[in-house]
Amino acid sequence: MPINATYEYENAEKKFHEAHTISEKFKALQEMLAKAPGHKGAEKLRKSIKERIKKYKELLSKEKKTKKGSSFLSIKKEGAARISIIGLTNSGKSTLLSKLTNAKPVISEIEFTTKLHEIGILDYMGIKLQILEIPAITKNYNEAKHGLFFLSLIRESDLLIITLKEKSDLTLIKNELRDNDIDKKFILYHDGDINELKDDIWKNLDLIKVYTKQPGKKRDYPPVALKKGSKLKDIASEVHKDFIKKFKFARVWGSSVKHQGVRAGLDHVLNDEDTVELHLK
Repeated sequence: MPINATYEYENAEKKFHEAHTISEKFKALQEMLAKAPGHKGAEKLRKSIKERIKKYKELLSKEKKTKKGSSFLSIKKEGAARISIIGLTNSGKSTLLSKLTNAKPVISEIEFTTKLHEIGILDYMGIKLQILEIPAITKNYNEAKHGLFFLSLIRESDLLIITLKEKSDLTLIKNELRDNDIDKKFILYHDGDINELKDDIWKNLDLIKVYTKQPGKKRDYPPVALKKGSKLKDIASEVHKDFIKKFKFARVWGSSVKHQGVRAGLDHVLNDEDTVELHLK
């Protein structure tokens, strides 16, 4: 962090790190330059930002050329989260996708079998999670055919699973992610237990499962996926847009309350596996 950085600069830098697309990062860098300290001690910082702006301007230009005439370059984000499987060629990405989801990718010992992304859906205790298999990572990945597009998918992911054939593969992958300003949570995988991996995926997504129920009945299935730290008002609005206005109180069962079935208000913070019974006016 630069000396005497303003709140506005810190906010712009935060936007840059949270940005998912090249366009968003480019705009955040421009804002960072505008808000960066102007004193002599910040010259190195300003120079670094200008160099990154130049880099992202070139990436934007390449991205526009890549997308032109390419109708496949669009993937709708489905489910509660997106997880991307990445790795070098022949590292077991397709095999892992087929184990985790309903997808049936081509599995072969021939290198670079996967030319385009593959998509599957993981059902984790009723929560749908989108899993993408990204074509093999190579050196200078942003210069590969459709490399910028695949990098954008990685950027938009909530979590990465890195498949390793050799431990040394990780160095190349980390270098490619770093060179493209991608900083994501990741799980390393090499022939581990699939059920354990599914649990690890959930633990690393910063999500919680919350069940709803009607008075006198068992809890409903499937549960609702919410961000960690979500409150009763979040699930109320998720169930129905008018429930906040009509809300009277809720009863909650689970680890977020000391006494099971206790009454709670809209600002009550929920935990994973809680069950909520909404009462309306």
